[in-house]
Amino acid sequence: MGREYPRYPLVGVGAVVINNGKVLLVRRGNEPGRGKFSIPGGMVEASEDPKVAVVRELEEETGLKGEARLLLGVYQYVERDGDGNVRYHFILLDYLVEVKGGSLRASSDAEEAVFVDIREALNLNLTETARELIQDLLINGIKACVGSRSIIEG
Repeated sequence: MGREYPRYPLVGVGAVVINNGKVLLVRRGNEPGRGKFSIPGGMVEASEDPKVAVVRELEEETGLKGEARLLLGVYQYVERDGDGNVRYHFILLDYLVEVKGGSLRASSDAEEAVFVDIREALNLNLTETARELIQDLLINGIKACVGSRSIIEG
């Protein structure tokens, strides 16, 4: 099943890396949201644990190695075409990830990888879900997603 015009929602992960009040963002190189800043991430592969997927995607897109610490939130992205058909539909699991090594560099489908002051990030051209996540972090702080204990400890 391709990403465009999926029969069912696809599951993706986002790596939320925060360091000294700055959040790691990547400029997307592919649709949806090409050219916009987003949380590094990508798709969960069949039989892959989401915590493994988020660490893999972080390294693929940014060169950083990390460890998933906490599920922060679950977000949804739906984009329709001009005829009203669902072009993209993602369910996104955003994890707080602690960096354990590597060197920051844009790679894979990321055109740029940068740390940005979390408040200033809202002034950037962000994807809808990245904006929603950052607003949630600013309002609620870093907290586990309610009802996520089995995912965090599983």
